[in-house]
Amino acid sequence: MVKIQAWRSLLPGAAVLALTAVVWLPMGATAASKEAKINKDDCFGCHEEVQQLHKDSKHAKLGCETCHSGTDKHLEDSANKPVTSLELSTCGGCHKDQYDSYFRMDYEAQGRKEKGVPTGRSPMQDKLLAPHGFTKEHNEPRAHPFMVVDQFTVDRFARGRYQFKDMFGYTRPGKTWDVLVDNGPDKLYPPDVSAAAGNPVCLQCKTSDLIFKWKYMGDKDEKAKWDRTSDVNALIKDVNNPVGCIECHDPHAAKPRIIRDALIDGIEREGGARPYDADKGKSRVNVKVVSFRDGFRKIGLLDKPNSTLQCGQCHVEYNCNGGFEPESGDKVTMADRRANHFPMKNALDLLAHYDNLKFRDFKHAVTGARLVKLQHPEMETYWGSVHDKAGVTCADCHMPKEKNKAGKTFTGHQVVRPKDHVKQSCMGCHPKSTPEEKLYQITTVQNYTKGRMREAEAAIGKLIDTYAKAKEKGVAEETLAQARKQHEVAHVLWEWWTAENSDGWHNPKLAQDSLFASIVEANKGAKLLTEAMNPPAPAAAPAAK
Repeated sequence: MVKIQAWRSLLPGAAVLALTAVVWLPMGATAASKEAKINKDDCFGCHEEVQQLHKDSKHAKLGCETCHSGTDKHLEDSANKPVTSLELSTCGGCHKDQYDSYFRMDYEAQGRKEKGVPTGRSPMQDKLLAPHGFTKEHNEPRAHPFMVVDQFTVDRFARGRYQFKDMFGYTRPGKTWDVLVDNGPDKLYPPDVSAAAGNPVCLQCKTSDLIFKWKYMGDKDEKAKWDRTSDVNALIKDVNNPVGCIECHDPHAAKPRIIRDALIDGIEREGGARPYDADKGKSRVNVKVVSFRDGFRKIGLLDKPNSTLQCGQCHVEYNCNGGFEPESGDKVTMADRRANHFPMKNALDLLAHYDNLKFRDFKHAVTGARLVKLQHPEMETYWGSVHDKAGVTCADCHMPKEKNKAGKTFTGHQVVRPKDHVKQSCMGCHPKSTPEEKLYQITTVQNYTKGRMREAEAAIGKLIDTYAKAKEKGVAEETLAQARKQHEVAHVLWEWWTAENSDGWHNPKLAQDSLFASIVEANKGAKLLTEAMNPPAPAAAPAAK
């Protein structure tokens, strides 16, 4: 059961009531490091909602000046807007172990590792996704501190306009514009090898920097500097940090939360955070949706930590771009809310959801099939899995406990890949196993899934080739249309697993079922076309007696 409660309150933060200005600081600095201490009651006189969150929380002893500067002038005159620090280092001042582990370089997560190469996750990607921009460069993910700079420098974002200043930027996390250089609109890569597909919505999963400048769902508003239709090359100059602490931690209540607008929209739409109640409610989490300024922004306060939902703010299938309506062909622009949408469905149910939503991303270059471009659906994949039913969440495997130099235990925030840290990630729940055994089990599941992914790619590739021959031979449009529909179905069931980043480990059964179905549907389409090109010879007339 999800509790939904609307408040005329604000994102935690006294200064947020006025949609504060935001200041960027060097890493390690704190916005209010020299701020005069003020009486919190002077702030709570106007910001009662913040007081309720702050009261009895672990942060109750912290003064407002810890995160807000200019508060003294604001108290003198409300027209003087205070400044709220969104720097991760502000939290890192007290939570040093977590902060340091977040920025620890993960050398096991390779940079610019392309999926669409012979040794990648999707060797036939260019053929199966043509002509989508992801065919220009589609990489494996790496560590969180690089999520912004890796997004800006990928060849499909802005045609190569943004580049690392030098190779040290590959391994030393820093402020976006300390690490990158803008070569300007006159020095772009050729369109044959690049794309300009970046847009404001896709940045909402990469950074927390825009929280005060972006209305709920990215709608236009005079109080919002940016919206879904904004010039992305202008917007990104306001982005200096990757997703920060405030994405998952409420700074006043010191409790877990979610702030990603499309996830909150999906929760309210679906009536719950987990449409697939595989564990009969055992690990459900109550979400109290808090609306402020008549819906300018919303947050979801959680009654207990749930990293599956918190990580699901980004690790989820979502639409973050324009497209078209599949039946009418009408264009869906960035002005449409469908350009910021979380389906909250698994691989088997996704296409039906997009049918009801009346949305497709692109048409295939050869078949013209109306296709969905999948993102990274880790959360929905995990729902209903063996580990999910056991109550395991993302943090249990990807954020294992660590000890600092003083021997104090804390939750690591590096976000590791369990197969590279089997002892820390797996052995706490599997003490009777050995790290070698658990790693062997993981790789076995992944090997099998990757094999089925290759078979599905081959089947869809055959369907595409057969379609081209059938069209050349003049096969009837009715038959071609049926084959295009088979392509639509097979594509979603296959690409889910090239976009999902566990190679089936998050839910081996779902991977098997959907990839089997992809192969079957693709083969049906190819067979349909082959039979149309090679109709059976008419039966011979019976011999005369």
